[in-house]
Amino acid sequence: MGAVSPTMHYPSPPFHRLLLHASNFSSCRHTHFRPRLPQNPKSMHLHRPKATSAALQISEMDDLAHPSNPRPLRRADWNSKELLRKYSGMLQTCASRGSLNDGMAVHAHIIKSGVHPDSHLWISLVNVYSKCSSTWLARRVFDEMPDRDVVSWNALMAGFVGEGNGDEGVLLFCKMWMEGIQPNGFVFATGLKACSMCLALSFGQQVHGEVIKFGLFSDIFVGSALVDLYAKCGEMELAERVFRYMPERNVVSWNALLNGYVRICDEEEVIELFNRMVDPGMRLNKFTLSSVVNSCASLGNVRQGQAVHSLLIKVGSELDEFLRSSLVDMYSKCGLAEDAYKVFARIEDPDVVSWSAMISCFEQQGRSSQAAELFREMGRLCVKPNQFTLASLVSAATDIGDQQYGDNIHGYIMKLGFETDNAVGNALITMYMDFRNVQDGCRVFDAMEDRDSVSWNALISGFHSGSGCEEGFRIFNRMLVERFKPNKYTYISILRSCTTLHEASYGAQVHAHLIKNGLQKDSFVGTALIDMYAKCGCLNNARVAFDRLDEKDVFTWTVIITRYSQTDLGEQALKCFCQMQREGVKANEFTFASCLGACSSIAALESGRQFHSLVIKAGQSGDEFVASSLADMYGKCGCIKDAEEVFYELVKRDEVAWNTMICGYSQHGLGEKALKAFECMLEEGVRPDEVTFIGVLSACSHVGLVEEGRRYFNSLSEVYGISPTIEHQACMVDILGRAGKLDEVKQFIEGMTQAPGALVWQTILGACRMHRNVEFAERAAEKLFELVPHMDSTYILLSNIYASVGRWDDVVKVRAMMSSHGVKKEPGCSWIDIDGHVHVFLPQDGSHPKAHDIYLKLEELSSQLTSVGYVPNTDHVLHNVADSEKKESLLYHSERLALAYGLISTKHEWFLLLWELLVIILWRSSNHFTRRDADHLAYFNCFAAPWNILESVLLVSSQVLTGD
Repeated sequence: MGAVSPTMHYPSPPFHRLLLHASNFSSCRHTHFRPRLPQNPKSMHLHRPKATSAALQISEMDDLAHPSNPRPLRRADWNSKELLRKYSGMLQTCASRGSLNDGMAVHAHIIKSGVHPDSHLWISLVNVYSKCSSTWLARRVFDEMPDRDVVSWNALMAGFVGEGNGDEGVLLFCKMWMEGIQPNGFVFATGLKACSMCLALSFGQQVHGEVIKFGLFSDIFVGSALVDLYAKCGEMELAERVFRYMPERNVVSWNALLNGYVRICDEEEVIELFNRMVDPGMRLNKFTLSSVVNSCASLGNVRQGQAVHSLLIKVGSELDEFLRSSLVDMYSKCGLAEDAYKVFARIEDPDVVSWSAMISCFEQQGRSSQAAELFREMGRLCVKPNQFTLASLVSAATDIGDQQYGDNIHGYIMKLGFETDNAVGNALITMYMDFRNVQDGCRVFDAMEDRDSVSWNALISGFHSGSGCEEGFRIFNRMLVERFKPNKYTYISILRSCTTLHEASYGAQVHAHLIKNGLQKDSFVGTALIDMYAKCGCLNNARVAFDRLDEKDVFTWTVIITRYSQTDLGEQALKCFCQMQREGVKANEFTFASCLGACSSIAALESGRQFHSLVIKAGQSGDEFVASSLADMYGKCGCIKDAEEVFYELVKRDEVAWNTMICGYSQHGLGEKALKAFECMLEEGVRPDEVTFIGVLSACSHVGLVEEGRRYFNSLSEVYGISPTIEHQACMVDILGRAGKLDEVKQFIEGMTQAPGALVWQTILGACRMHRNVEFAERAAEKLFELVPHMDSTYILLSNIYASVGRWDDVVKVRAMMSSHGVKKEPGCSWIDIDGHVHVFLPQDGSHPKAHDIYLKLEELSSQLTSVGYVPNTDHVLHNVADSEKKESLLYHSERLALAYGLISTKHEWFLLLWELLVIILWRSSNHFTRRDADHLAYFNCFAAPWNILESVLLVSSQVLTGD
């Protein structure tokens, strides 16, 4: 810079004039604007206007220098140290009060007086401009300083840092270093703060090295600044190390480290650090305390939140409205609405933030009516809502389900001009979509100026079901065209639309998008993808998507297990459950219900009993959904008594539980019990639904109660307002058909409001087979050939009807027609579970490893049965062959093979369970067994002698082929 003159270098003329103008302004403020004084000089001080201490001192100095003063100020007085200290004190007062005008006036007075400032006065001038947020003036004064020491550099740096200009602070630190000024602890602290403001991590680390060289690491201010630097730059490990090695820590260092963990959303570490504080009463600032409270809210740690609340009360910070709003939010997210309201009620004058927090709390806790009432109270107190209040209120209106109230809120939002706000607009779209008011939802969407992904997701959510699902596809395509990036919630919504429409091809395209965006392994998206493929019948694709998931939660496992169960793949469902247990995932009530459904579909009674034990162990036996599934499993496995025990242990029985028992009684041929259960259901005030009447009508069919069935069918629409479905009509046809009233069946189907479906014609064909009505059977078969041409049972039943009346030529024609259409009969099979292994048998099957022993056992049983007079009934073997061949086909039927294998594989005290495509036989040592065909389960009591039991079982097995 060259030689520096010992006298003061005055600033450039514009700066000089500015300071003189400030001096004149200060003088005018104390003369020209003074009110007229009274004549009594003693009272003059009573009417003099108040001024700041600095301005009063300037006025006094003006009076001393005035020409009318009898003793003018001597030159020596102006150069005295006392005057310099007085100027410095005045400048410090201006700096502490942030009074820029007074500081400029003092500066101007110094210039006019011609005083020679010392280093302290120079620093005071730089400091006053820095503290008053006028760093450009501070820089001008700093540039005029003849000698700049470390204090002056720090004062200027602190000014720029205080204004948030970290880059300039770092630059000044570098210039000071280049001029050879040795920094002290305050300069290092200020420089590090500048680095943290502009995230200059690399330079900050260099400064850290210099701090260590200068031996200033133990300085508490420097250490706190280092912690703050590393925390703000996301280097929490370094921040923690600096913090750990600090010999002394203050509130600044604690706040810095806490805020660092808050910034990276590490709520657990925030709470742990808060608990590590040596002095629990340390005066943390309200923003840090709010961060701790918010961390408790995010983790749902109500106990820790209550501890923080207690600390706030202890240190007297609970009265702060900002903290109380955080406490309201914390209690809300922890599910304690009452505690949240207690905190809210203690706020003397709650602002809109507190009101919004409380309204949001009630809305999120499902107390929407209270949220609406609180909003009305807010209006009565004339507190104007903001966009967050209105968004919560719209969500509350959605939960209430009152569309008129929602429309009123929408009108109020338009009046306040918040309709285009994102949060409010998104809530409105969601509300209208939930109300199925798609048009208004689309209008709100179109009116929004700045849409985000939430807006698009809310719009797509209105097209998950119904005929509008295809519109969801168009919206999704439009979203992609407008270059909005879908998030996982977008994909979940569009996959739900694919599921509703069974659009596996479009779903596969969405799957490709997921892979492209790296979301295919997300558990929520993966669950939606698995559900879509499974419901569209693509179980292989569903399994592939399932296996590719990195993390599978209980919901993902439940989806795949449920889909296997619902598609008659019960064994796969049970295998999935076993794998789920091996991976340590705990089942919930829906998992158990799906697994019990799988046991029902394959009549796996032993597995069902094991699941019953798991249900009891998991404490889920009281769940209505699980209990209904248990009762259904026992009923479908032939254990109606066990089903009754589960049912009667229920504290509360809903329509699902009653339906399970009614249908179970009906399937077991216990029609009277089914009808009695129906009456008990009505007595308990449970309203029947469509499924209830299917069970009731089936019971009437099995018992042969034609008139009762007719009465129940008519009560569907007349009493309960239920429109009869095709299943109800098929049940009515079955009632009439089993009773042989085929003429009434014809009248019934002619009077149906809708065309009879395949189920009705199948029922008619079964009745015609029972009563050998060939003409009506041919008519039913023709309808079935039109509706479901590839159903093998139609051909088989018609062929059997022809065979039962000896029309073998027609049997050949039907078989030929079946072959020409490419229809193949699925071979019947039976299977038996021995020691956890399932063994499957086909008719005359010789593939089993123990086939030789099985056939020997059957021949032994046959000879013993023949010796006691047993003669096989071959009347219902509908094949045009010799009697000897008919007897052989009965002897080596799949059920007899399975039964024989059971006999050679089990001990005397055994439980034998046979499965067949249409038949289940249970045989216990108590000499009791059950037969279930496709329609119902019928009980048979046998003689005590084992061979008589076996004879009865084999007799039933021999009649299975005919369906008796």
